[in-house]
Amino acid sequence: MKYMLLIRPDVDFDGPVPPDMLAATEAWVREMTERGVRLHGDAIRPADEGTGVSRRQGKVITTDGPYAEAKEQMGGYDMIECRDLDEAIEIASKHPVAQIGMVEIRPVWDLTQ
Repeated sequence: MKYMLLIRPDVDFDGPVPPDMLAATEAWVREMTERGVRLHGDAIRPADEGTGVSRRQGKVITTDGPYAEAKEQMGGYDMIECRDLDEAIEIASKHPVAQIGMVEIRPVWDLTQ
């Protein structure tokens, strides 16, 4: 089963991610890639660089970030494929951000079936 891990730190880093957190994340990526469960993933840019897109009455509307309604920041994502939710929880619990925030696990719909 495929799961999307949403990486949500509670810490707002001023500037780059600290070297120890970066090294721990790189080690997690290596481990999960070697296990064959990590399909892909990446860090994402800050919310103030985001653009919201909606369409109303045929008109495209864009809004620059950050968004007042966003309660948590999103640091990145990882797509994994594993046996079940228990394995997904084990994988997410090893992510370094699980110690300073939350790694949210979302099952991915398989629209090919």
